[in-house]
Amino acid sequence: MVTFTLPLQFRTLARRCQKPIYSLFFLCVAGVLKDFGLNPKHLGAEIGMTMVLHTHSRCLNYHPHIHVIVPGGGIIRSRKQWKKKKGKYLFKQQNLAQVFRARFLTELNKCGLPIPKAPEKWVVDCRPVGKGVSAIKYLSKYLYKGVISQKNIIANRNSKVTFRYVDSKTESIKYRTLLGEDFIYLILQHVLPKGFRRVRDYGFLHANAKKLLSLVQLVLHVVIREGPFRSRPAFTCPRCKSPMVAIGFRLKPG
Repeated sequence: MVTFTLPLQFRTLARRCQKPIYSLFFLCVAGVLKDFGLNPKHLGAEIGMTMVLHTHSRCLNYHPHIHVIVPGGGIIRSRKQWKKKKGKYLFKQQNLAQVFRARFLTELNKCGLPIPKAPEKWVVDCRPVGKGVSAIKYLSKYLYKGVISQKNIIANRNSKVTFRYVDSKTESIKYRTLLGEDFIYLILQHVLPKGFRRVRDYGFLHANAKKLLSLVQLVLHVVIREGPFRSRPAFTCPRCKSPMVAIGFRLKPG
């Protein structure tokens, strides 16, 4: 899993221009990882990626970053060969950070967006996560439950809200108390622009790359089993409760 983080100096700009900044964020991250994968010095193959945009830290502060789940290998289309990445890490995170910094600043300049004073060192984290099941579970829980679950809101008294979170450094449980209006603002700043997709796929995992994905499955001898057939619920007789055979349906007049 590779994590790209926007520096602190860019967060005011990202909060003010969310849609263009987030779009450039996805564009630059995807381009950097694709080029690193195609580079023969690193892998020399086409990779697949699933990206998830997060805008908050564990204590709900504004902290835009993108998590990327990348398989440990890629497909060489001309040879119909799967090339596995050797070593513990996918790519060197320092090199990823340098290239990402240069491309993001270039794209900002092309779009005419103001560029704050950028730090020299940007943060990219690249670490192995085994088969990826734990990483997928970690990311999926943020997609449908919002930025905070109801059980983590401890109290709502005297116009103040208290919630708990797990500190990322110590892994200990901590508590944070805010005024009600400050808590609402904390939540609303993580609402994405209308129609913006938080999760995106690239490479052979993209929806338009079904042929390439089929080639990957063929090379890796992946057998996809169909799920069990779900039968439709039967219409039961209101008297004997036995299943009835539907002969036809009649619409009411008008």
